[in-house]
Amino acid sequence: MFKSNARSSYGKRSTGSSYASSQGNGSRGRFSYAGKKKQAKKLEEHLFVKSAAFIEEEDQVLSKARFSDFNLIEKLQRNITDHGYTIPTPIQEKTIPFILDGRDVIGIANTGTGKTAAFLIPLINKVALDRNERVIIVTPTRELAKQIADELHKFTRGLDMEMVLCIGGSDINRQYKKLHHNPHFVIGTPGRLKDLIERNRLKLFQFRNIVLDEVDKMVDIGFINDINYFISLLPEQRHSLFFSATVTDKVRGILKNFVNNPETVSIKRQDTSENIEQDIVRVTNGNKVDTLHDLLTSDGFDKVLIFGRTKWGIEKLMKSLLDRGFKAASIHGNKSQGQRQRALDQFKQDQVRILLATDVASRGLDIENVTHVINFDAPESYDDYIHRIGRTGRAGKKGTALTFVE
Repeated sequence: MFKSNARSSYGKRSTGSSYASSQGNGSRGRFSYAGKKKQAKKLEEHLFVKSAAFIEEEDQVLSKARFSDFNLIEKLQRNITDHGYTIPTPIQEKTIPFILDGRDVIGIANTGTGKTAAFLIPLINKVALDRNERVIIVTPTRELAKQIADELHKFTRGLDMEMVLCIGGSDINRQYKKLHHNPHFVIGTPGRLKDLIERNRLKLFQFRNIVLDEVDKMVDIGFINDINYFISLLPEQRHSLFFSATVTDKVRGILKNFVNNPETVSIKRQDTSENIEQDIVRVTNGNKVDTLHDLLTSDGFDKVLIFGRTKWGIEKLMKSLLDRGFKAASIHGNKSQGQRQRALDQFKQDQVRILLATDVASRGLDIENVTHVINFDAPESYDDYIHRIGRTGRAGKKGTALTFVE
């Protein structure tokens, strides 16, 4: 059972295993933080309640394969080993051989399964063997694009490969210059890539290898037309890799035009980590910020990620927390890439212990030692919930996820 030093106004258990909150006087935080976004369909409360069954990392099932089993060039093998990779995750074990053989792949996998390395490693090997090969990787958010770029840098050390990161909020003129040199890898978000294509700076017919990553999220955000536009510009003879956590009817529509005789690999983790204690916190709209304040001053809330539904609401909530003396930062779509990266760096380096985020901006975040995830606003879907709370309870450590319920 969760213990805190917060006031008794919400510290009592209610039926249904939730943290109950009294109505309070609403003297602080009376205004709404949800913004003008359309109200999501309410999820059943029981989905947010689950006790942790703590699993030590070494007790988890590991693959019997080794990266050394794959037919990779020596320098790439050395880079993989130098970065602590010895045993491939299930999706890496099943996907890498198909990509090395040049097969199209449909990968059905959650975030956190190791899918980035699953497609990067064999594609790097392919480029190393033929310098005329070029790869474009399309991903829904700036943060995920940068994370993929960081992984690419690790694996390509000493391999003399050029890469350009094409995302909004960054200097487009620098991207022009790098694209002029025909880099081996282009990683970007749909909006910036489309802009570069329309300015005739990026020519997709030059790329025989394409990765669409987290397609379900790109569809959710509204990029389906952009994705279909990109596919229409690709050469007919190409190597297509497709990754998505779910396959909806809209996602299937993209698949029809994208892959050719693909291999399908499905690696779905359990719905939520056994290492995450999940519960709800009962609040009223008038005392949500008071309740959050009390939680954040409780013992053990050392590194906290707070999710909200709108950019406007997240920014307003952050200002409220700063006014109360908390060290906090935020990431959302209205922030420039530089601002978002600084906020992430501050959180990762423990310069601030609270990071506020929207679902889209947080996609693909890889942050160590997050002790708590707080859903200040309930997620719009259970998939979003799984993604949110998956930021804690990682690497064999226990985490806590709390969802505010009015």
